[in-house]
Amino acid sequence: MTVAMEKPEKADPAAAAPQSAPVAGRRRAGRSAAVAAILVGWLVLFAVLRGKQTLSLAAADLTGLHRWFNDVNDSIGANRNSNPLFLYFFNEIRLVIDNLVTFVQDLISQPSAGRPVPQIGWLGVVGIAGYVSWAVGNWRVALLAVAGFTFFGLQGLWQESMDTLALTLSAVFVALLFAIPLGVWAGLSDRFNRVVTPLLDLMQTMPTFVYLAPLTLFFLIGGASATVATVIYAAPPAIRITAHAIRSVPETTAEAADSLGATRRQALVKVLLPMSKRTVVMGVNQSIMAALAMVTIAALIDAPGLGKTVVQALQSLDVGTAFNAGLAIVVMAIVLDRVTTAASARAEAARRSKNRFLAWRRPLLGAGAVVTAVLVYLSHTYLWAAEFPGEGSAGSGIAGAADDVTTWAQDNLSGLTNAFRDALTNGLLNPFQSLLTDSPWWLVGGVLIALGVVLGGWRAGVTTAVCVGLLVGTGLWSDAMTTLASTLVATVLVMALGMVFGVWMGRSPLVDRMLRPSLDAAQVMPPFVYLVPFLALFGATRFTAIVAAVVYAAPVAIKIIADGVRAVPETTVEAATAAGCNTWQIITKVQLPMARSALTLATNQGLIYVLSMVVVGGLVGAGALGYDVVAGFSQGELYGKGLAAGLAIVLLGVMFDRITQAAARRASA
Repeated sequence: MTVAMEKPEKADPAAAAPQSAPVAGRRRAGRSAAVAAILVGWLVLFAVLRGKQTLSLAAADLTGLHRWFNDVNDSIGANRNSNPLFLYFFNEIRLVIDNLVTFVQDLISQPSAGRPVPQIGWLGVVGIAGYVSWAVGNWRVALLAVAGFTFFGLQGLWQESMDTLALTLSAVFVALLFAIPLGVWAGLSDRFNRVVTPLLDLMQTMPTFVYLAPLTLFFLIGGASATVATVIYAAPPAIRITAHAIRSVPETTAEAADSLGATRRQALVKVLLPMSKRTVVMGVNQSIMAALAMVTIAALIDAPGLGKTVVQALQSLDVGTAFNAGLAIVVMAIVLDRVTTAASARAEAARRSKNRFLAWRRPLLGAGAVVTAVLVYLSHTYLWAAEFPGEGSAGSGIAGAADDVTTWAQDNLSGLTNAFRDALTNGLLNPFQSLLTDSPWWLVGGVLIALGVVLGGWRAGVTTAVCVGLLVGTGLWSDAMTTLASTLVATVLVMALGMVFGVWMGRSPLVDRMLRPSLDAAQVMPPFVYLVPFLALFGATRFTAIVAAVVYAAPVAIKIIADGVRAVPETTVEAATAAGCNTWQIITKVQLPMARSALTLATNQGLIYVLSMVVVGGLVGAGALGYDVVAGFSQGELYGKGLAAGLAIVLLGVMFDRITQAAARRASA
């Protein structure tokens, strides 16, 4: 009798489940109505109060906060060698980092110890690159590495490329010294994972620009600040992925190790880390990609390498030189990505087949090591093997071809590109920017807080309120609103592309196989590279930064949406088809609504990527906060303003991230 009564009770939740859909639908409809009411109220008040209390600030004007930052910078500079904190802490860190970077540069890029060339010349470096790629990957990856490194010399950018590689390797080495142990700790300890996750969120939310200004305050302009900034930027991916790898090991495996009497250390070294090796190597891959992106941008604080060539070329609008150096950055990114990806696959294959997998390779690896040692010796001893032969004629040809294409595009496509630029600028960007910058600051702040509460809940609203208050305090409210306008317009375009191509990929495995490799390759390229072609098409304007931001952010949004659409159960789609729905109805009524959480996550990631790129666009006329940061590096009297602009960028990023993440959680609830 008891069993008979329990069966209907177990069926009740299932019967009640369909009732939750109308409730959720009513909540979403209520939020949509609230958002619409907020926007309508904003427009009405804007029409009445336009131009009042806008908190505008001229480009050359400074606030009390900016002057205080300048005074702090001057005070630190005057007491750097007497203050104990700098004398025994920051200066020591800078010295260690400088020595590490100098050591690696002496090896492969800069003349050292009275020699006119590095300790290892181009032939030795190419040999090492090929051997390491073959040892951790396969012969195809080795050929790619050899071809890529040889290409740097043919471009006439050997030393610049090696400087970039030296900074990247130095930063990744230091980052992994901290990241791997912290990742293991986070994987083993729930408490530490809860503590470190918000910090990692903040670090990954901040655009790359933001790390530079405060670090120059402590480590001066140069390679040390660039390396420290790169370490901070490159560490979070490795920490996250290592923690995920440790946590992904099946519990039964860990329990089996415990039952056999293994200590905690033995279980970690003999079980957890070996089974996590492939995923940990993926984390190393992500750290290397992040480090390369940061090293190129760190050229703004006088870091040597390819980034410096790109920055100088962009500032002088030399598209050909920028394209040649940007191409070298892309090639380096592809080589490093393929090598570490192959290493990840090799680690997994070796784990499955144990030592037998590498047995047949050992004699060949030994022979390869001998050949590599001979090449290193030759490059150390003989000038012909140390200096790359030729004068980089291929690079001159590439730069000349890029200039020719730029000239042709400006002569023949200017009507089309200018029309497109003017239509989007005048039809969408200018009106929206005017709405943000010409509204009273308190009105815009109130709208943002209200949207935060409606879309993300009261916690997101509180975060937004704090960010708005601090934005006002930076004295750069108007510039922040200009950056906000460009970011939101670019995000709308990103989501439009994401919806079209993401749905297409999600519905068609063939399209997914065709497009995904290109999207993966696009995510490898550092942000600087995207500015070059659009500078040629649209000139030095804020529109160039917006288009580059769209292209930079679109791949991640497309992939997230595609995965969300693909995750919709096939039975649901088949039921909709059987009910007579056409393709458009299935997409709009079934797949997109069921992929709502993926859409919100794509918006989150699109906003963060766009914000990072729009700020970098300060180099090509984007203005606003990006220009403030760049000007702060180049003009000492504007340093404080640049530092405040970096803080404003962080606040925008945190505000975007918290609202969209909270909205994503609500959408998936």
